[in-house]
Amino acid sequence: MADEHLYLVTYDIADDRRWRAVFKMMHGYGEWLQLSVFQCRLTRARQVEMVARLESTIARDADHVMVVDLGPAENVQPRVVSLGKRGFAAVERAPVIV
Repeated sequence: MADEHLYLVTYDIADDRRWRAVFKMMHGYGEWLQLSVFQCRLTRARQVEMVARLESTIARDADHVMVVDLGPAENVQPRVVSLGKRGFAAVERAPVIV
């Protein structure tokens, strides 16, 4: 989709119960990269929805979430250095045949 952007979402949640809730929620928006990091390919409407859900889940005085817009998903070329057992590839939109 031409109107999608690639986002990097990171979070530091102080409470285990809220951390699990955020982790489960984020699986509906993007691909898990590591412990508290997701990459998401979202339209503006889905990004606004995700932020609203995050805001209603976290404790603003104890938790922190960062949503970094990397640019249009079709054209973004993230320069990433990935060390260790997992490589990095930007999320691509692919058709699903059912």
